[in-house]
Amino acid sequence: MEADRVLMLVAAAMAAALNAACEKPAAVALPPPEVYVAAVVQKDVPVYLDLVGQTQGFQDVDIRARVEGFLDSVNFREGSFVRKGDLLYQIDPKPLTAVLAQTRADQATAQARLEKASNDVARYTPLVAKQAVSQKELDDARAAQDAARSQVEAAKAAVEKATLDLGYARIAAPISGLIGTTLVKPGSLVGRGESTQLTTVSTIDPMIFRVAVTEADYLRIIKRDPSRAGAESRATGIELTLADGTVHPHTGRLGPVERQVNAATGTLGVQILFPNPDSVLRPGQYGRARILLDTRAAALLVPQRSVQELQSLFSVAVVDADNKVAFRNVKVGPRVESFWVIEEGLKPGERVVVEGLQRIRDGLTVTPKPAPAPGAAASGDKAT
Repeated sequence: MEADRVLMLVAAAMAAALNAACEKPAAVALPPPEVYVAAVVQKDVPVYLDLVGQTQGFQDVDIRARVEGFLDSVNFREGSFVRKGDLLYQIDPKPLTAVLAQTRADQATAQARLEKASNDVARYTPLVAKQAVSQKELDDARAAQDAARSQVEAAKAAVEKATLDLGYARIAAPISGLIGTTLVKPGSLVGRGESTQLTTVSTIDPMIFRVAVTEADYLRIIKRDPSRAGAESRATGIELTLADGTVHPHTGRLGPVERQVNAATGTLGVQILFPNPDSVLRPGQYGRARILLDTRAAALLVPQRSVQELQSLFSVAVVDADNKVAFRNVKVGPRVESFWVIEEGLKPGERVVVEGLQRIRDGLTVTPKPAPAPGAAASGDKAT
């Protein structure tokens, strides 16, 4: 009897142990997820237009051979500065001198023929009245006089052309500026059948910086002041960032704008003029020009990391006073440094989630922490 009692107690103890093992532990409440938030900032924001372009000389003049001949000499140092009128090339003048001498001889012959014809007319005119010579002889003499006069004029033109050609043998700089490398060497035959290009001279102060403005950007600019279309631009203070990241020490001004939009690229060509007294800029350099378009007063700014984009729809996660999350669609404006201008959907002082977006959902309570300050203030580094 005692043994049965012991067995019953053991069985009850085992059943209690099994029941305790099968019971689930009580659920532990998780703390709200931590997120980093930033306040919506309101301030005046300059909006810039950044344009990539290439430099070219204010004047780029191709130096060409205008007469045929063998090149005698190259009289400049390649890549140096030359002054207007400096001798650049000399073509062998001897063949051209011979042509000039021949044309002058032809002119003298034609002049002698004219004098003879004029004397015949003067002699025959009174004889016709006396019927000593026929009218036909006088008419022939006058025709010969007219022909001789035309030959004299043609000979004069030939002399003038030969004189010009001889002058073209001496090729001088048409402008002052920076000269390039020579494309021909002494002894080369130039000018045969075409005006051979020899080199190029460029005026590089000021320097032209050519950019292409998209049609959309052009419309955005011109609609602000339609009355300025075609008028001289007043835009100044344009900065130029060079290929090494440095800023050109002299600001530029807006120059000529092309008449029509390029149908192939949808862009409008614009020239920006930059002073270049130190000759830092050379033709063909690439850079980026920054033009101030507008200043947005009291613009709302949020970090770019807080804005999510899905199928051209933009949204942010807003944390209210009770630390609850609400996703809200917004209308964005231009990007400014590491910020985004918000045109609609937010109010000054509201908090938006910058980090931790993947861990939250609409209506969730969170633990907000201030997001680290960005490395640079919103000073309008780039606008798109």
